[in-house]
Amino acid sequence: MKLVFSLFCRDIEAQLAFYGALLGLPEATHSRSPIYRGLVGPGFLLGLHAQPAYRLLGLADRAGDAASAPVTAYATFELPTPADIDQAAQRCVALGGRVVQGPFPTYYGQWQAVLADPEGHVLRLACTQLPAGVSAPVLDWRDPTLAACPGTPPST
Repeated sequence: MKLVFSLFCRDIEAQLAFYGALLGLPEATHSRSPIYRGLVGPGFLLGLHAQPAYRLLGLADRAGDAASAPVTAYATFELPTPADIDQAAQRCVALGGRVVQGPFPTYYGQWQAVLADPEGHVLRLACTQLPAGVSAPVLDWRDPTLAACPGTPPST
């Protein structure tokens, strides 16, 4: 099985250049079409659909702008080192995207950055290790935003 994660884009060529440079992924030239581009990663394909694909997929009534839509899904790309996360976050800005949060340590011991591409799609970069000298923060279970989550310990 191979994951294909696709984004609807206003400018598939610009998005191809952004993600290719950000993640160092080659184009999947075998699947190139007038309304589709793809990038090949280890075990996955990142698809970039032009606006006409909404209609072809029966989703014309769901078309919208990623920058103003609620975030209901995002891709996480796992990179080998914390330095790779830091460098990619800097590249994101240089390529016309923005850093939403981070890089930062998570309570479960990862180094992450949350980014937005030039069209507003959200993505996350993660590394399963923290930089030297950085500790995982302790999650404050008293935070009211966590109270409704299943598995939240009872308050004391």
